[in-house]
Amino acid sequence: MTSNIKLVLLALPFSVAILSSCGKSSGQSSLTTTFKTMKLEKTDITLQTKYSATIRGRQDVEVYPQVSGTLKKLCVTEGQKVKKGQTLFVIDQVPYIAALNTANAALEAAKAQLSTAELNFNSNKTLREQNVISDFDLQTSYNALLNAKAAVAQADAQVVNAKNSLSYTEVECPADGVVGTLPFRQGALVSPSMAEPLTTVSDNSQMYVYFSMTESQLLDMARNYGGMESAVENMPPLALTLIDGSTYGVEGKVESVSGVVDRSTGSVQLRAVFDNPQELLHSGSTGNVIIPVTYKDQIIIPTTATVQTQDKYRVFVVDADGIATERIVTVSQQSTGNEFIVTSGLNVGEEIVSEGAGMVTEGQQVREKAEAKK
Repeated sequence: MTSNIKLVLLALPFSVAILSSCGKSSGQSSLTTTFKTMKLEKTDITLQTKYSATIRGRQDVEVYPQVSGTLKKLCVTEGQKVKKGQTLFVIDQVPYIAALNTANAALEAAKAQLSTAELNFNSNKTLREQNVISDFDLQTSYNALLNAKAAVAQADAQVVNAKNSLSYTEVECPADGVVGTLPFRQGALVSPSMAEPLTTVSDNSQMYVYFSMTESQLLDMARNYGGMESAVENMPPLALTLIDGSTYGVEGKVESVSGVVDRSTGSVQLRAVFDNPQELLHSGSTGNVIIPVTYKDQIIIPTTATVQTQDKYRVFVVDADGIATERIVTVSQQSTGNEFIVTSGLNVGEEIVSEGAGMVTEGQQVREKAEAKK
């Protein structure tokens, strides 16, 4: 009897502990975990998207020689401003002067032969009228006259060709701009077939900035502006950040969009133009184009309101009783990094969990009653 009483007394504290623990657990499960929520409405949002860009002169002209020879003189220096028609290089002119003199001499000889042929033909024409010579002899002298005229024309063409070749020994600037590098120095042998140009002249008064965006981004932009042409015309001014991180002081404008999608990258190239009054931009440089695009009357939600699973985004919609229900939504690829533009799946006036969506489960009560949210 005494041993049974001891067992009951020993078991009593454990029973109390178990009951106490069960009571605490039951009390905690009855509490509602609250989450921050928001009512959906339409608003305007401006997104700034950054794209890697390559800068080129509005006109980059590679200068090649049109004749072969030894480079005798460099008339410009690297980075020098030049005008169209200005002499950049001089190639050895001696052989081309000699060729021109030879062509002129051949022309004079051809003219003399033509004069002789004309005399013979006129003489034979008189003799034929007197029946001294036959028609054959007259026709032969006439053919000789035609050959002499052709020889003069050929010699004259050779003179023109020799003059052109001589003029090509002075390599002229094809456009206004700035001289690039000068890889060849005095004494170098140059020719039209060489792989590297004598230099490149860049028109830096305005600069072309090339950048690419994905096809889906371009379609999104076109839909927002009501068409591709309208998107180009109404696209806002662009900002340009330079390689040192600074922002270029002049805004640019998109001029054209490539009509072909690059199959290897799935991207489309765009071209913007920037004025370059202080010549801070140089052909061959790189930077980043920043495009601000305003989307009107859109449902905007924070990224913290979504749970991403592969390519799907889930949002929890809260009903009047505070119960969260999962819903799949579609968002635009354009985002601020902190907010998404919802393209489908949500309606104005609905309430969603705006923070901590990843901790919510289907059917969970996220607030005690609708009146709790103001």
